[in-house]
Amino acid sequence: MKTSVLWRAGVVSDPGLQRETNEDRVFVDEEAGVFLVVDGIGGQAAGEKAAELAVEVISSHLSSAAGPPEQCVRDGIAAANNEIFHVAQSHEEWRGMACVLTLAVARDDRVTVGHVGDSRLYLAWDGKLRKLTSDHSPVGEREDQGELTEWEAMRHPRRHQVFRDVGSQLHQPGDEDFIEIRSFPFYPDAALLLCSDGLSDMVPSSDIGAIVESYDGDPEKVSRQLVEAANRGGGRDNISVVFVAGPEFPAGRARHTITRVRRNSRWRGLFSRLLWLAAGVALGIGLWSVAPEWLPLPAAAHRAMVVNANDPQAIVKALRAARPGDTIEVPAGQFFGPLELKDGVTLIAQKPGAAILRADPAAVTDAGIAIAARNLHQGRISGFRIVGDEKSLLATGLWLENSAIEVDDLEISGAAGCGVRMDSSSAILRANFIHDNLGCGVWIGGNSAPRLTGNRISSNGGQSRPGIEVHAPAAPWIENNIITGNGAPLEEPFRKANVTE
Repeated sequence: MKTSVLWRAGVVSDPGLQRETNEDRVFVDEEAGVFLVVDGIGGQAAGEKAAELAVEVISSHLSSAAGPPEQCVRDGIAAANNEIFHVAQSHEEWRGMACVLTLAVARDDRVTVGHVGDSRLYLAWDGKLRKLTSDHSPVGEREDQGELTEWEAMRHPRRHQVFRDVGSQLHQPGDEDFIEIRSFPFYPDAALLLCSDGLSDMVPSSDIGAIVESYDGDPEKVSRQLVEAANRGGGRDNISVVFVAGPEFPAGRARHTITRVRRNSRWRGLFSRLLWLAAGVALGIGLWSVAPEWLPLPAAAHRAMVVNANDPQAIVKALRAARPGDTIEVPAGQFFGPLELKDGVTLIAQKPGAAILRADPAAVTDAGIAIAARNLHQGRISGFRIVGDEKSLLATGLWLENSAIEVDDLEISGAAGCGVRMDSSSAILRANFIHDNLGCGVWIGGNSAPRLTGNRISSNGGQSRPGIEVHAPAAPWIENNIITGNGAPLEEPFRKANVTE
């Protein structure tokens, strides 16, 4: 797998400031054009062992593999996956170990990437840093879709939860929703950056790009500066960086010439935009003067409301006053339901997990229910922690009836019944943590057709009920969830598409 591009790679792996051991592993073969970053998952030494196995199996496979690069990459990662799984089954102390990884293989000046999890590969070219891999995590998926800013994603308490990994279950090379493959040409004036999430969770992409662009011919210096930046940001996790520069990156004097031209072009572009803006304002004033009756009104109907953190009934009161299009923001505090959601209203905790919701023991209607949604066509609830205990008995955390809303970042525990109950609903449940409920985690019945993705559903159902219970004629879409430790196994049709045990 040799390439005509003369690679220069800098490699640094560091435990960070808050971890005693380093469960990351890296592998680089410049001559063969193979670059690999692995981040181990598992307690004690399990994550470290999984990462070591991944490097050993993948490097060995690629050294003798022949055929199309994509197939070689798929076969190598699948072989590592199955080896990790079998070793874990034979050693009790390694049960549950796995890893996430990003592998780049160069052949004939083209790079093929195999990726599983939330490590990353960036391409630096033409003065821009582009993230080419997707984050296989609930939070990363929302960031990639623009629902969270990079800063919000970096600070999210469930940032490290992933719904794809290498080693937790057996896989074939071509399994869907397992290995993400990317292929692209690599130019001599470009560079690659592979890293574990210990870098991307600590350092924003703008800062990563600035350090990469400071490259002066020493690739290890760039990798070292990136690790130092992650440690300055807190160093909460292991940090691994493989920086690979092409022979003409950066393009020396030509690059500075291009930069000056772009700066001049930027001023010309700004002047042009100002002219268009002035023309648009003039046109808008003219239209308003001649036909105000058909122009849209300002968006005064869409309000942002912040509730009183010291009033346990503040959310109930805000929902009564809310109109479609409103957003209700809830600060940290303790609040009581039952909440009756309204159509078209967004209810969101300002800090995920800090707004705690309990069932009101004095409630007359919907007793024991924290949140109810009935006959809603749209809306969203996000970021709340719903808790049942001896003082506030919780029957059901969230009850959806004939509703199609978005539900994300909820934590629901302590319900005597189910954490979530859906009757004839097509809601989207994403990145929720549903655990330790005496009934099932999620009950789906009637004509429900919901979508469940990226949730963690664990330790529900006592000794007899599963994490997710599906009753005909319901037809849910259930994929990329972590469903473990419940009273009964998930139904067979859904097991393959989720992480289960």
